[in-house]
Amino acid sequence: MIQQPPSRAVAAGGLALAGARLAYAALRRRPPGGEGNWTRTNHRGEPVTLVEGPAVTAGALAGLSLLPGSVPLAIAGTGAAAFGALDDLAGSGKRRGLRGHLGALLHGEVTTGAVKLLGIGATGVASAATLGGDPVDVAINSGLIAGSANLLNLFDLRPGRAIKVAGVSGTLLAAVGAGPAAAPALGAAAALLPDDLGERAMLGDCGANALGALLGGAAAAALSRPARAGLLAGITGLTLASEKISFTRVIASTPALNWVDMLGRRPAEPAAPAP
Repeated sequence: MIQQPPSRAVAAGGLALAGARLAYAALRRRPPGGEGNWTRTNHRGEPVTLVEGPAVTAGALAGLSLLPGSVPLAIAGTGAAAFGALDDLAGSGKRRGLRGHLGALLHGEVTTGAVKLLGIGATGVASAATLGGDPVDVAINSGLIAGSANLLNLFDLRPGRAIKVAGVSGTLLAAVGAGPAAAPALGAAAALLPDDLGERAMLGDCGANALGALLGGAAAAALSRPARAGLLAGITGLTLASEKISFTRVIASTPALNWVDMLGRRPAEPAAPAP
């Protein structure tokens, strides 16, 4: 990706923020296929809308339009969003995690989750190939993009959590020189944080996969090969750990993480008194 001046990054982030808010307002007024298509029940048993995901994606793509050389990131974000939306709208939820979807595939059952995993993997390869580099770079970058898309989605289980993780990740990327590439994802995510924390909307697979892929693409475009290889190892380790360990349980049992996780959220409902 072409080196960008800081002013271009600020403009891209601002356009992404404004675009995400406008897209969200339009999608709330007229959700494609009707409101019921996009309404889900959250962890409290309350209805929330999934149109946040397409809105975040639209905003981020608008911001990317200001950055020359951003086609690889657009491929990553668009592909992840499209396959995530497929799982949001057509998935049954009966199979979860890598083990569930790939296990079903081995037994001849093609779940939407398996299609999503394979599709995001393919668009990750396409994005990495467009970025360029030798075969080792393409392999590392493909893994970064697809792995980041999948990992961020694992955090989308409580209000604001995935966006906070994206914000921290994007800030760290900016600190090591990937700020311009990460700016559209950060701007779009910030635009919808109040609605996510307020439990009116959630990213869903569409939004979380897209943001993760965009941040993975930003890392792929800006970091050195050793840094990218180390980051990929960390992403792989966390993804494998998620098959055995509940991130929600770990966060809840770690005071500092729990404080950040609850920041801006509604308090937990008090337990019902024993009869």
